[in-house]
Amino acid sequence: MNIAVLGAGAWGTAIAIHLLRFHAMRLWVRDPRQYSEMAAGRRNLKYLPDHPLPVGLLLQPRLEDAIAGADLALAAVPVSGLRQTLKALAAGGCRVPVIWLCKGLEAGTALFPRQVAEQELPADWSWGALSGPSFAQEVAAGLPTAVTLASPNREFARQTAAALNSRHLRVYSSGDVAGVETAGAVKNVVAIAAGLSDGMGFGHNARAALVTRGLAEMARLGRRLGGQAETFLGLSGVGDLMLTCTGDLSRNRRVGLLLAQGLDLAEILQRLGHVAEGVQTAPEVRRMAEALGVEMPITAAVCRVLHEGLSVSDAAEALLAREPREE
Repeated sequence: MNIAVLGAGAWGTAIAIHLLRFHAMRLWVRDPRQYSEMAAGRRNLKYLPDHPLPVGLLLQPRLEDAIAGADLALAAVPVSGLRQTLKALAAGGCRVPVIWLCKGLEAGTALFPRQVAEQELPADWSWGALSGPSFAQEVAAGLPTAVTLASPNREFARQTAAALNSRHLRVYSSGDVAGVETAGAVKNVVAIAAGLSDGMGFGHNARAALVTRGLAEMARLGRRLGGQAETFLGLSGVGDLMLTCTGDLSRNRRVGLLLAQGLDLAEILQRLGHVAEGVQTAPEVRRMAEALGVEMPITAAVCRVLHEGLSVSDAAEALLAREPREE
């Protein structure tokens, strides 16, 4: 296949490097300065410095050149940039199927990526979401990874998953876009909570309990939004949640760790240098849960720590003081 990866962050660069083993790949680098640096040094020094860009990976500074003749586009932009990217695809007149790799909710609208796509792409456009436990560095290194490709068009999901599947990147198909996207959004919020717990030295027992109850929150909201229960026990659910809440490469967990050390949120985000989707997603998830009458106490506590000045210790005390109930 001829595949265009739209976005040269860590994840976009990583999947372009990985898929080049099996497909013709182009990588759209939107920022002119970053494009010049990557073209000259054949490395993404800002986002993925430890992995050289293979000779066969073509860098493109113009979106229209990246997607010309492509069989598939992988939108590797943050949720905040997805709408603009889809608008550009639709305006370009090239009806290339698109799969996005971002997870979360659009700030201000609280829309999932699928809902953004429904607004910006014609009804007959093929699209889907790729999600699951996948750190960019490990994908670039060719380490074994398994993910889920979800689309309302099940045949498109099956065919595309089969085309992308390889020995080291297992791609499973699903028709449950609502469940996959809900899991992808909420797991980042729970990962911040896990980082807070670890940063406070609460131990492994506390983290396990927190992650388990976070999974329950995720599933409650997801089912209310039309997701299937089994999705939350799969790769895009418990799989991604486990990785993001425990892995040292998790940006969202890192936010929690640094907050527990007393650092200011603005300073943390500047230090990270990457997008931590859970920071912006948390208040959107809380508003959605409240509107739907879904109880999500961990999400509410994370929001209060991030955006309302609640101390980490007070947030922990509030969660521990909740009345016990049947599981």
